[in-house]
Amino acid sequence: MTAPDVPPAPLPDPAAERARRWRLVLGAPAAPDPAPPLSARDAALDRTLAALYERPDPASPGADRTGGLGASAPSVTRWLGDVRTHFPSSVVQVMQRDAIDRLGLAALLLEPELLAEVTPDVHLVGVLLSLRQALPERTRETARTVVRTVVAELERRLASRTRTAVRGALDRGARVRRPRHRDIDWNRTIAANLVHYLPEHRTLVPERLVGRGRADRAVGKDVFLCVDQSGSMAASVVYAAVFGAVLASIRTLTTRLVVFDTAVVDLTEALDDPVDVLFGTRLGGGTDIARALAHCQQRITRPAETVLVLISDLYEGGVRGELTKRVAALRASGVRCLVLLALCDEGAPAYDHRQAAELAALGVPAFACTPDAFPEVMAAALEGRPVVPPTAGEGAGTR
Repeated sequence: MTAPDVPPAPLPDPAAERARRWRLVLGAPAAPDPAPPLSARDAALDRTLAALYERPDPASPGADRTGGLGASAPSVTRWLGDVRTHFPSSVVQVMQRDAIDRLGLAALLLEPELLAEVTPDVHLVGVLLSLRQALPERTRETARTVVRTVVAELERRLASRTRTAVRGALDRGARVRRPRHRDIDWNRTIAANLVHYLPEHRTLVPERLVGRGRADRAVGKDVFLCVDQSGSMAASVVYAAVFGAVLASIRTLTTRLVVFDTAVVDLTEALDDPVDVLFGTRLGGGTDIARALAHCQQRITRPAETVLVLISDLYEGGVRGELTKRVAALRASGVRCLVLLALCDEGAPAYDHRQAAELAALGVPAFACTPDAFPEVMAAALEGRPVVPPTAGEGAGTR
């Protein structure tokens, strides 16, 4: 018995589909008169988008701040649920970020019930850290759980590649050509001499021994992460805390984490838990980069074996010119310096172009870096190879 032919579903009219999409993008004010009816799903999408975007942006000139998504946390919670229902997770995070920025929802994040409904991401962690002093007791544990969730995801994504890249760089720098017997790396020696295998004797004659230097027994390099904790650097602070914890777990490195605004705080002792590091920061305030570099300079004991990574947009609030002098002094002592204008997934950051150019003239690379590119950048710096910006851009220098 042959199944009856089922006619194919009719293709949507291209003009109607295009009009539908523009209607959802531009909102009710762009609808023709009379407006075509929306389907139930499209109407729900339209309501969710209108609650956020059909109102003036408070940051725009002349815009009057209006109410948010409602007078109570339950209405915001419903809206957050609608966003997760209708949009993929990447879009959810963008809309949450827009809601916090456009509608002034930071205060509502002080409610634990609402905070539990928000999809955690790096931007949300930055907002929570900036609100840290204002968090009521009932919200602090929820906030800490949100931060720990984001940190755990970042560690899962970044830790393995970072350890592999850094250990490889340290290992290559520590190999010696004529090792003592106890320092021979037998696995690499065998791999390097497989062409000399004698099958008739079932043996291998090594012509070149591969060994390790002191890397197996002692600390090979010192790393200083000097991180600007001004408000614009929130995402960079989050990533720096995670990378600091990962680097601190590598026994052939000595890692120090210093955060600063107009004051300097050394968070090295908290590096075993990046969540503690983040709650030890204080986002916002001014910036005194030269003072932070002076703090690091006083604690550097092996300049030739030290890599200093300054993570800052270079907007200096201290004495103009002092930053360049500090970096020049560090370079002259043998410290390898690297400036990351941002350590985040966003696009090109705002930064002080003049200051970046001055540092580039000293031979100090200055560029923005994504978290995925950081392991290779760090490996190159530790190994002494030229540090090439992941993407070419203004203010980038190479060494």
